[in-house]
Amino acid sequence: MSKRILVVAAHPDDEILGIGGTVINHAVKGDETYCLILAEGVKSRESGTDEEVKELRQQGLMAGKILGYKDIFFAGLPDNSLDTISLLSVAKEVERCLEKIKPDILYTHFENDLNIDHRIAFRAVTTASRPCNNNCPKEIYTFETLSSTEWQGKNGQKFAPNCYINIENTIDKKIEAMKKYKNEMRKYPHSRSAEGIKILAQYRGLECGLKFAEALQLVRRIV
Repeated sequence: MSKRILVVAAHPDDEILGIGGTVINHAVKGDETYCLILAEGVKSRESGTDEEVKELRQQGLMAGKILGYKDIFFAGLPDNSLDTISLLSVAKEVERCLEKIKPDILYTHFENDLNIDHRIAFRAVTTASRPCNNNCPKEIYTFETLSSTEWQGKNGQKFAPNCYINIENTIDKKIEAMKKYKNEMRKYPHSRSAEGIKILAQYRGLECGLKFAEALQLVRRIV
């Protein structure tokens, strides 16, 4: 029986960096995959313009076709400034998506990432997905996001995966999708490079006896 999958990402490209291979796996199995991107993605940069936001969304839609997303929703909230608006406002965006999609499984950011928008995204998801909500997903997982999770403070709560997804057959397609974000890709040894994506997948694979894997942390599973 097919399932409905929702990815809640803070910025365009997070939906690929964190969970792209897993999304492709879901699509191949016949699951319906959807994505909610909360923030604009470029306006926090000095050169950020409305035109760049539009271009970034177009790149996201092209990447989404490769991943197999049925639909991508853009909330258009302020980039790297989700902490300047109420948590309720962000949670409401998630709630509206939950009501529309009614997902069985939800993926979002790790709660202690360096990036503030990632942390707010996690809080908004857990707020919107309270068990009293009739549309709350049965399973919630967090993913790691290159150029954020690995740069977090090392003395606090670290990303400690307890679930691994085999992406041996989808790693190349994940990287192909990421390359659609031309202005977001970087040259190695930056972690947000094609080599960086592959190295992390290999490392996570080593942890669980696979060639390539995406690592997740289970937040809640209702059986």
